[in-house]
Amino acid sequence: MALIPLNLPAGVYRNGTEYQQSNRWRDANLVRWEDNSLRPIGGWRERIETAFSGVVRGMLSWTDNGGDKWIAAGTHDSLFVTNENNSVTDITPTALTTGSVDASQNTGFGGGFYGTSYFGVPRPEEGAYGEATTWSLDTWGEYLVACNPSDGVLYEWELDTGGVADPISNAPTDNLGLMVTEERFLFALGAGGNPRKVQWSDREANTTWTPDATNEAGSLTLQTQGELMAGIRMQGRALLLTDTDAHAATYIGPPYVYGIERVGTNCGLIARKALASVDNIVYWMGVDGFFAFDGTKVDELQCDVFDYVFDSINRVQKSKIYAMPNSGHDEIWWFYPDEAANDNTRYVAFNYKENHWMIGSVSRSAGIDRGVYPYPMATDISGNLYEHEVGLNVDGATVFAETGPLSLGTGDQVMIASKLIPDEQTQGDTIAKFKTRFHPNDVEREYGSYTMSTPTSVRFTGRQVRMRIEGDKLAKWRVGTMRLDVTPRGTR
Repeated sequence: MALIPLNLPAGVYRNGTEYQQSNRWRDANLVRWEDNSLRPIGGWRERIETAFSGVVRGMLSWTDNGGDKWIAAGTHDSLFVTNENNSVTDITPTALTTGSVDASQNTGFGGGFYGTSYFGVPRPEEGAYGEATTWSLDTWGEYLVACNPSDGVLYEWELDTGGVADPISNAPTDNLGLMVTEERFLFALGAGGNPRKVQWSDREANTTWTPDATNEAGSLTLQTQGELMAGIRMQGRALLLTDTDAHAATYIGPPYVYGIERVGTNCGLIARKALASVDNIVYWMGVDGFFAFDGTKVDELQCDVFDYVFDSINRVQKSKIYAMPNSGHDEIWWFYPDEAANDNTRYVAFNYKENHWMIGSVSRSAGIDRGVYPYPMATDISGNLYEHEVGLNVDGATVFAETGPLSLGTGDQVMIASKLIPDEQTQGDTIAKFKTRFHPNDVEREYGSYTMSTPTSVRFTGRQVRMRIEGDKLAKWRVGTMRLDVTPRGTR
């Protein structure tokens, strides 16, 4: 008899075949790894029921000069703010152009190019594409500035709960988004209907847009084949992402004011809200990969769940993908729609300190990190606002992690397992199940569930086995390195 330690690396690995996922965690839901121990994520609680009418596709939190805390949220046809007292105010601009709740792909007659497909076969998912409406939100001092590409107008809200957001005077129109730089310039992205143009106001004067010898207003057109998707400020520069590449804008002073250089190719942003910044590094989901920019260069992240994520995205609804930092746990979360869903139903998360990945299912349309408020917050498609990482409630979802095939013996050995030695913080908070096969494509047999004891009696036979750990939804459980007591049976 021998004790085999099930010492698995942290995070999920879900690329290639099932056998390529041997001796790794391959599936999970609502769990994370910290200090190499498996544990549940924090739960959530409702902060405001139906806080916002419509599906939120952009959120921002900030503190004004008087110390009051705010959250802004934009939907396809409205803009809202709420305060610490959960009082929601509609600040929708008077002449706001209504956008789109869902994305659309015209694959019907007239939606593509003549003669590019074959008669009698389904049309590919190409042709005229219409995005779901998302919002660029930022702060100009203590004021809110906002823009969405369906409308194209730059707006400002000056904390007047009796008023609405108003157009910024003299600003360009037909914009795709906005951002505010560290130097206090307001950038209009895709300014004036040019998808590659960046135009900025004078420093500290967001109503001055015409360049003059007495100001620093200006513009540049990116040398790219792509369309500007989003911008985000960093220490000493701003990162501008198109759907094909990445550019950094650096303040150089008059007369040119800003210099812009390409810092990455083949790394375009998949959706306007699919980027986030933590510790002066920007992370984003690209069309086919994940990327990071540290202020110097763009790196593609080694993604252990690449196949699982990118093979299952509903590409028509990709514009709904949303990134949310969870800095309290050193994570970036992306919410995305799977191929069977019209809205965000899944998440993929990256732990940037421990360099591993997590996957699972939860429906969130937008979110913000902790900082201004003590907890991260997110909205569902019904407009409910939730605080996250608080308590243990996960609305009854199953909290689990499951391995790929575990090798119990060497060569062609068949092994008999008789005991499981648990490694739990509090014994009995989790259960274990096992699934065995004699060959990779053999019929799978399931054993358990087993409630943990020391030791836990189990009995199953196989050449390879998968283990599933399910946690008590009402306990802060921890699981370390389990051990199996196995005996060789021979070969089969």
